[in-house]
Amino acid sequence: MIERDSNRKSIIELIKENEIIVAPGVFNPISALLCKHFNFKAIYLSGAAYTGSLALPDLGIITLTEVAEEVRRIKSIVDLPLIVDANTGFGETINVLRAVRELEKAGASAIQIEDQVNPKKCGHLEGKMLVDEIEMAKKIKMAKESRKSEDFLIIARTDARSVEGLDRAIERAKLYLKAGADIIFPEALQSLDEFKEFSKKINGILMANMTEFGKTPYITVEEFKEAGCKIVIFPVTLLRASLFAMKEVLSEIKNKGTQKYILNKLMTREEFYQLIDYYGYIDFDNKIAKFFE
Repeated sequence: MIERDSNRKSIIELIKENEIIVAPGVFNPISALLCKHFNFKAIYLSGAAYTGSLALPDLGIITLTEVAEEVRRIKSIVDLPLIVDANTGFGETINVLRAVRELEKAGASAIQIEDQVNPKKCGHLEGKMLVDEIEMAKKIKMAKESRKSEDFLIIARTDARSVEGLDRAIERAKLYLKAGADIIFPEALQSLDEFKEFSKKINGILMANMTEFGKTPYITVEEFKEAGCKIVIFPVTLLRASLFAMKEVLSEIKNKGTQKYILNKLMTREEFYQLIDYYGYIDFDNKIAKFFE
């Protein structure tokens, strides 16, 4: 059975103890459980991956209620520090207050708020529009003032690199830090040197996005570490891999009428039972039954 870890560390504690934290993007409890199985120290509830799992586009159309409920589902299964993509804060500055309170109560360890205009877009697409930097700073200040615990971190994402250029992205980041952001997330930087430049000019913790098929080239965790980043997320990798695998299996069943030729690509029944602790539930049920014998 799932056991709570009373000694679970906060993200800040993990950052102090580790040179860099890798947080895979999850979109449901089972994907989060796989991350725990592979001993990742933190996970990231990706807005793009979660929205995609609902067969919806990443345009900020999911609600705070939906995200908070998914946080609760994940945290009921996996007690790892969870960074949550809160898009633009689910509204204006006043809406950020409720977003922080709901997501912190649901079990999030940190939330990410970005400086795009709604409807927001994937950070690696063209045509993004930014809010005024002061409006974004107000959201960050509201988030900081609304949290119950200082261990609940506020991550400020800026999409300015693709819209206003690198220098302006750095200027925005400095303002967001002044407003109270604990971590800066510069989205869609276009080279390792740009991450190094950001790190050199920003006196704060940096989070990097290593997504696929975007504006950022493929940079290794080790290279991000050398560039001064403290957290690296892989937001949609698990969802993309899952969909690709499902396509292959469905094609096999459609064309051959059986899955028996690709059993080596499937998790076995025993592996699945071990992952979800099937026998732990059975043993616990038997223990309760024996009490009344």
